[in-house]
Amino acid sequence: MPLTDEQRALRETVADFATEHLEPHAVHWDQTKHFPVDVLRTAAQLGLGGVCVREDVGGSDLTRTDAVLIFEALATGCPSIAGYVSIHNMVARMIDQYGTDQQRHRHLPALCRMDTLGSYCLTEPDAGSDAAALTTRARRDGDHWVLDGVKQFISGAGTSGVYVVLARTGGPGAAGISAFLLETDTPGLTFGPNEVKMGWNAQPTRQVILDGARVPADALLGGEGGGFRIAMSALDGGRLNIAACSLGGAEAALTRAVRHLTERSAFGGRLADAQALQFRLADMRTELEAARTLLWRAADALDHGEPDATPLCAMAKRFCTDAGFDIANQALQLHGGYGYLTEYGMEKLVRDLRVHQILEGTNEIMRVIVSRWMLREAA
Repeated sequence: MPLTDEQRALRETVADFATEHLEPHAVHWDQTKHFPVDVLRTAAQLGLGGVCVREDVGGSDLTRTDAVLIFEALATGCPSIAGYVSIHNMVARMIDQYGTDQQRHRHLPALCRMDTLGSYCLTEPDAGSDAAALTTRARRDGDHWVLDGVKQFISGAGTSGVYVVLARTGGPGAAGISAFLLETDTPGLTFGPNEVKMGWNAQPTRQVILDGARVPADALLGGEGGGFRIAMSALDGGRLNIAACSLGGAEAALTRAVRHLTERSAFGGRLADAQALQFRLADMRTELEAARTLLWRAADALDHGEPDATPLCAMAKRFCTDAGFDIANQALQLHGGYGYLTEYGMEKLVRDLRVHQILEGTNEIMRVIVSRWMLREAA
């Protein structure tokens, strides 16, 4: 798919931002577990706080194809920060697409400026991939809803100001789930300690604890019983974005590997002159380009509402996150012992990209989505 001049300029602008504002600090943020909210607000000045949000509330109103270009470029500087920006954008897009006019104008201007950050609360301690089995409950109490339950692995929790929370308002299964908008000062809303993680250390990950959390009736997002549909539609875009983040991290890793091989010598010659290593570089580049082509195809399908958009998003998420991690891991190997040192940033890229194969639906679940679609089409 050829890019327009505007898309090329957009990608270049975000890449320049990542080079200036993210890459020089990425290792330090990872080591100190620092969440750079000030840098996020600088990113919002480029329109990255509401990429696919309509313009009347401060959004950039861009396409899904534009978005994957943005997130790939952003992740070349730091996949952890790019991953959080993706989640924030998923929250903003859900409110823009399913919220009332009052909800949109109450929350989205601050979210688009990233003066307020957003978190998405679906996963629970015993309900991850099986999202329809969630047990967090919301009961009606007059003109309020009261929520009880625990959400697990929530990016931005404790720092974010707006939380999209999925809770059960009806019977078992997907049809009994609704979505709610909670603000950080909601009575009964608290947070667990920051999780100690393998990667993604430049953003907080905490439990969201709901103990009689009381919200007004107008906090319901998209109507009672509509939560699962909202969650699944949001995940299509989220999966594309996290796939793009994997490719951005892989691109950064491959660029560093090429530079290392051209600069380092062994056995009387440059490493870059060894044909075995040249072949490995060629395979890594080929995998990256193949993954990018599938990602763009899936994004275009989602933009145009094609009937196979959801399985294509699942395919892209599975393929790109697997390829991204493999490329980064190979790039570390090409650095030899230097790749294992923190200061080179390679081991951070590998750690950050590993979680992409798990979040937004594990890659095993992506295979379930694709195979079910295939079998349904064959029936």
